Amino acid sequence: MVGEPSAGSSARLALRVVPGAKQTRIAGEYGDRLKIHVNAPPEGGRANARLVRALAAWLAVAESQISIIAGESTRDKVVAVRGLEGAEVRERLARVQERASAKGRGG
Repeated sequence: MVGEPSAGSSARLALRVVPGAKQTRIAGEYGDRLKIHVNAPPEGGRANARLVRALAAWLAVAESQISIIAGESTRDKVVAVRGLEGAEVRERLARVQERASAKGRGG
Protein backbone atom coordinates (compact mmCIF):
# COMPACT_ATOMS: atom_id res chain seq x y z
CA MET A 1 0.00 0.00 0.00
CA VAL A 2 2.64 2.56 1.03
CA GLY A 3 6.24 2.36 -0.10
CA GLU A 4 9.23 3.94 1.54
CA PRO A 5 10.63 7.11 0.06
CA SER A 6 12.85 6.98 -2.98
CA ALA A 7 15.17 9.71 -4.19
CA GLY A 8 13.93 13.12 -3.10
CA SER A 9 12.02 11.79 -0.08
CA SER A 10 8.74 10.70 -1.65
CA ALA A 11 6.46 8.04 -0.22
CA ARG A 12 4.47 6.09 -2.79
CA LEU A 13 0.87 5.01 -2.42
CA ALA A 14 -0.72 2.22 -4.44
CA LEU A 15 -4.40 3.10 -4.77
CA ARG A 16 -7.64 1.73 -6.20
CA VAL A 17 -9.81 4.76 -6.95
CA VAL A 18 -13.58 4.54 -7.40
CA PRO A 19 -14.97 7.69 -9.07
CA GLY A 20 -18.59 8.84 -8.90
CA ALA A 21 -19.12 8.02 -5.21
CA LYS A 22 -21.51 9.90 -2.92
CA GLN A 23 -18.60 11.10 -0.79
CA THR A 24 -14.84 11.11 -0.91
CA ARG A 25 -13.49 8.70 1.67
CA ILE A 26 -10.98 5.99 2.40
CA ALA A 27 -12.87 2.73 1.89
CA GLY A 28 -10.19 0.39 3.27
CA GLU A 29 -7.73 -2.01 1.75
CA TYR A 30 -8.13 -3.61 -1.66
CA GLY A 31 -5.51 -6.32 -1.98
CA ASP A 32 -2.18 -4.52 -1.68
CA ARG A 33 -3.76 -1.14 -2.44
CA LEU A 34 -5.72 1.42 -0.48
CA LYS A 35 -9.23 1.87 -1.88
CA ILE A 36 -10.48 5.44 -2.09
CA HIS A 37 -13.92 6.58 -3.23
CA VAL A 38 -14.07 10.04 -4.79
CA ASN A 39 -17.18 12.15 -5.35
CA ALA A 40 -16.24 13.29 -8.83
CA PRO A 41 -16.75 11.73 -12.25
CA PRO A 42 -13.76 10.36 -14.16
CA GLU A 43 -14.32 12.70 -17.11
CA GLY A 44 -11.86 15.49 -17.76
CA GLY A 45 -9.52 14.47 -14.96
CA ARG A 46 -12.00 15.60 -12.31
CA ALA A 47 -11.69 12.40 -10.25
CA ASN A 48 -7.90 12.69 -10.29
CA ALA A 49 -8.09 16.32 -9.20
CA ARG A 50 -10.47 15.41 -6.37
CA LEU A 51 -8.16 12.57 -5.31
CA VAL A 52 -5.18 14.92 -5.12
CA ARG A 53 -7.19 17.48 -3.09
CA ALA A 54 -8.39 14.80 -0.68
CA LEU A 55 -4.95 13.27 -0.17
CA ALA A 56 -3.43 16.71 0.41
CA ALA A 57 -6.08 17.51 3.02
CA TRP A 58 -5.83 14.13 4.76
CA LEU A 59 -2.03 14.21 4.81
CA ALA A 60 -1.80 17.94 5.68
CA VAL A 61 0.48 18.73 2.72
CA ALA A 62 0.21 21.06 -0.25
CA GLU A 63 -1.48 19.71 -3.37
CA SER A 64 1.78 20.37 -5.20
CA GLN A 65 3.40 17.64 -3.07
CA ILE A 66 1.01 14.98 -4.48
CA SER A 67 1.65 13.51 -7.94
CA ILE A 68 -0.06 10.70 -9.81
CA ILE A 69 2.93 8.87 -11.23
CA ALA A 70 1.12 5.87 -12.75
CA GLY A 71 -2.48 5.12 -13.71
CA GLU A 72 -3.60 8.60 -14.70
CA SER A 73 -6.51 7.12 -16.72
CA THR A 74 -7.20 3.92 -14.75
CA ARG A 75 -8.63 3.05 -11.35
CA ASP A 76 -5.32 1.57 -10.20
CA LYS A 77 -2.92 4.42 -9.49
CA VAL A 78 0.43 5.03 -7.88
CA VAL A 79 0.75 8.38 -6.16
CA ALA A 80 3.92 10.02 -4.86
CA VAL A 81 3.80 12.18 -1.74
CA ARG A 82 6.86 14.42 -1.60
CA GLY A 83 8.24 15.38 1.78
CA LEU A 84 6.80 12.53 3.88
CA GLU A 85 8.19 9.18 4.90
CA GLY A 86 6.09 6.08 4.22
CA ALA A 87 5.48 5.51 7.94
CA GLU A 88 4.15 9.05 8.37
CA VAL A 89 1.78 8.63 5.40
CA ARG A 90 0.46 5.36 6.87
CA GLU A 91 -0.03 6.97 10.28
CA ARG A 92 -1.88 10.02 8.94
CA LEU A 93 -4.19 7.96 6.70
CA ALA A 94 -4.91 5.57 9.58
CA ARG A 95 -5.98 8.55 11.73
CA VAL A 96 -8.32 9.73 8.95
CA GLN A 97 -9.88 6.26 8.78
CA GLU A 98 -10.24 6.10 12.58
CA ARG A 99 -11.97 9.48 12.71
CA ALA A 100 -14.35 8.46 9.92
CA SER A 101 -15.16 5.19 11.70
CA ALA A 102 -15.80 6.97 14.99
CA LYS A 103 -18.04 9.49 13.23
CA GLY A 104 -19.99 6.66 11.60
CA ARG A 105 -20.53 5.08 15.02
CA GLY A 106 -21.85 8.35 16.37
CA GLY A 107 -18.57 9.16 18.16
